[in-house]
Amino acid sequence: MNRKSVAYWTLFAVTLAVYGTMAGWTLPAIARDAGGLAALDMRPGGYSPEEARAFLVALGDRGRAIYLGPQHRLDLIYPALLALLLIGAVRALIAPLWLQICLSLLALGGMAADYLENARVAALLRRADAIPDAALVAASRATEFKAGLTALVMLAVCAGLVRAAWKAWRKT
Repeated sequence: MNRKSVAYWTLFAVTLAVYGTMAGWTLPAIARDAGGLAALDMRPGGYSPEEARAFLVALGDRGRAIYLGPQHRLDLIYPALLALLLIGAVRALIAPLWLQICLSLLALGGMAADYLENARVAALLRRADAIPDAALVAASRATEFKAGLTALVMLAVCAGLVRAAWKAWRKT
């Protein structure tokens, strides 16, 4: 295996470990503390102001501490790791350079939207007073944008994987 392959698979393992930690520890702990309601980050279709308020009211001190602490610390590195991972996969699987560039820009846009979402959700979690609908809608839109851009790139990578598997199968 060459250095690029080792670097990519190391990135893959680190990204998977960070995601696994969030999916296996912080996000379930937040949901448990919120009476089973999913964390705002985990709602790819967004949420209404009423749904966000219900979550924020249900979330206890322990869940809020996990969300603002370990979850947000993990989410400081995860968006960049995921974007790099997706860009590497795009470069390996997608042939036209123009499409590689477009998909890479979408991956970077998803990363930027994720960081924006994290900042907006943190601001919601820190507020003690009444939260205006505009702030809740803005956080939800960042979540939707992150999910949409990331999903587009992931679909392209999956299509590239299917294409590569098809080519390999046809050679046998």
